[in-house]
Amino acid sequence: MTTGRPTRVRTHRRARSRTVRILLVLVAVAAVVAVASVAVPLLRPAGPRPLFQLPVACGETWQLSTYPGHDDYDVDLFPIEGEAWGRPVLASYAGTVTVAGINGSLGGRTPENPEGPRGRGGGYWVKIDHGGKWETQYLHMLEPPLVRVGQRVAQGEQIGRLGSTGNSGAPHLHYEQRRGFDKVETWFDGTPSGITTDEREHIVRRASNNCAPGVR
Repeated sequence: MTTGRPTRVRTHRRARSRTVRILLVLVAVAAVVAVASVAVPLLRPAGPRPLFQLPVACGETWQLSTYPGHDDYDVDLFPIEGEAWGRPVLASYAGTVTVAGINGSLGGRTPENPEGPRGRGGGYWVKIDHGGKWETQYLHMLEPPLVRVGQRVAQGEQIGRLGSTGNSGAPHLHYEQRRGFDKVETWFDGTPSGITTDEREHIVRRASNNCAPGVR
């Protein structure tokens, strides 16, 4: 006499096996889609260079410099005239803030104690995504940034104030332009800065055209 039970068990096992296979296929498809959503944008070529402007007030002339060991393409900006501490730091171009916080440690250099202990890294800093795989970075600011992550900023909008937090010897703005994963030569108002290597000291002066529309 048979009860039919083994047949029901085999049927149940086959159904469960099919369900497991379907789930595995769905998981694999989801993984491929997730990887593609990250990898495909990274493989796309960068867009055209935005018309970056100096990250300082319209009409001001600043010193752009580098020195041995600073790292290729890094630019330090110092005002030619007036007090450096607290000067407005402006967005070089419109974009979305992706970082606004502390890089490394702050140290203790302030307007009241300019010879205080150095910190590490970039101190208070901001990173802005300008689209097309272009971004800019602004380091050593005096105090917490005036913008937040996810905020859309306009060209010329103030994002912080110049200081000497992090590994900094004097109040200045450390500034970078990046294309994808690569740091590149900084351009301002359509003209290259000429700072491309840290093998030697290099100093130039440039006037800012980071002005309101119609002001030059």
